[in-house]
Amino acid sequence: MMGRVIVGVDPHKRSVTIEVVDEHGRVLSTGRFGTDTAGYRLMNRYVRDQWPHHVWAVEGAQGVGRPLAQRLLAQGEAVLDVPAKLAARVRVFDTGNARKTDAVDAHAVAMVALRTPRLTQLGYDQELIALRLLTDRRDEFSHLRVQTVNRLHRLLTELIPGGANKRDLSALQAKRLLASVKPRTLVGKTIRRMAAEEISDLVAVDAKLKSLKKELRAAVAARGSHLMELFGVGPAGAARILSDVGDVTRFPDRNHFASWTGTAPLDASSGDQIRHRLSRAGNRRMNHVLHIAAIVQIRHDTEGRAYYRRKLAESKTPMEALRCLKRRLSDAVYRQLVADAQAVEEAGPGGHSGATSQSSAADLSTPVIGSSDQPLPEPAPTTLPPAKTTAKTRTSPAPSPSRRRAGAVKVERPTGRTTLTATSAGAHCKGPRPRP
Repeated sequence: MMGRVIVGVDPHKRSVTIEVVDEHGRVLSTGRFGTDTAGYRLMNRYVRDQWPHHVWAVEGAQGVGRPLAQRLLAQGEAVLDVPAKLAARVRVFDTGNARKTDAVDAHAVAMVALRTPRLTQLGYDQELIALRLLTDRRDEFSHLRVQTVNRLHRLLTELIPGGANKRDLSALQAKRLLASVKPRTLVGKTIRRMAAEEISDLVAVDAKLKSLKKELRAAVAARGSHLMELFGVGPAGAARILSDVGDVTRFPDRNHFASWTGTAPLDASSGDQIRHRLSRAGNRRMNHVLHIAAIVQIRHDTEGRAYYRRKLAESKTPMEALRCLKRRLSDAVYRQLVADAQAVEEAGPGGHSGATSQSSAADLSTPVIGSSDQPLPEPAPTTLPPAKTTAKTRTSPAPSPSRRRAGAVKVERPTGRTTLTATSAGAHCKGPRPRP
């Protein structure tokens, strides 16, 4: 950090407020600039001319600060992601009250970047950015489909006695139901016309979802990822994992990864009472992907279902057993990500970005799950098969040809950059400090 200054940024849609501090925390300058082209160029020139060696610290670089962070990264600038919650805590400690202004927020961001050694340094990976955009688009269409089906169910209930019995109604089933009724009243004809329009919208949404699924499958395969080999993880889930994780080497071990995904229970022990409680923290989108994978495994004859039933036999409730399975899947995903990163690293310069020759993934040689697998206070039994088992057979009962192993892998400690993708602000990760 010697010789460098920190530029704390409080971003907004139309303006940004900055504060420049040196390595001792002394305020060198403050300013407010617009986010248009002229304002951005003026801010960049103002900082570069006075402090050639600088590091940008952007609050919420995965949210409202993403456009500014991407522009800075595209120009080769060093950018740190400052979580908004951490900046808010520093603001309270620094000022002694909860009052906030743009200038106070920028000062808090700069102080966080100066004093916190584990902030994530962002990197610019166009492939992952495009993958994140496609994944977000797919999620939007998925939500739109749910809304369309709900409206269609309501209209069919008003038109047909008993309505549609199908929970997940398809466009073809709705067409058959609609063809079976021919109302004669004005109200009935109006409802039938509205239902026909909803069916047309459903057909269009299904076509877009099918096209996006095909595109996501190709994009995930192009990244050299084998996440889709895990039973219950499809193209959308694999794309979400890749886009949110970015560089897996920023997680020191599987326990940090599980904490980031929200699958590691929180320690709530007090005195002699040892207990854990459900974690609502972490990246909720990743938690949702693991939840869907767990439900898919429970519904099919897989090792995941057998593991779930073993937990039920141990007197755990269904929700506790489900959370144990989600933690198990989190470890399997982590091992597969590390194996893919090592394969890319071994491929040489021609491989995809996302792993460096100096990356770390410790604790992979231990084929058991730690105490965070246990939502109840009891010793943690061995829950994972030996490391010789492939990632596919860990989660699927059907025998399959030998695939790339996602077991014991040793790589070095990370010093590279992570990718500017949507991640949780409270992620447990190890990012590099700005270098002089």
